[in-house]
Amino acid sequence: MGRGARFAASSPSMRLVVWLLRSFVFFTLFAFALNNQQDVVVHWFFGAAWHAPMVIVVLVAFAAGAAIGVLAMAPAWWRHRRLTTRQGPAPAAAAPAAPAGAQPPSELGAEHPPRVGL
Repeated sequence: MGRGARFAASSPSMRLVVWLLRSFVFFTLFAFALNNQQDVVVHWFFGAAWHAPMVIVVLVAFAAGAAIGVLAMAPAWWRHRRLTTRQGPAPAAAAPAAPAGAQPPSELGAEHPPRVGL
């Protein structure tokens, strides 16, 4: 079950807490962006320089780091996908035949004898 499905099934109070947390993170980042509008200079090699607001520089650095991380993981993902495609679907195991008068197992787990003395 994914995160979205888990939160969708939660109580209304939990959804409110999650939305409050999301709005807090958004407004904190928005305040960070508003407070860091000064121009900064990024000095590159051979005397090249880039002038931009600090929040843009931080955003570009974060995006570049995320892109490099995804590109570094891509060969492993491709290898894993290739291996699973070659193997194909797992063969379904044949279920053992139940005796004629047996009841099907409960969805609560294995059958247990009744408790005595409770």
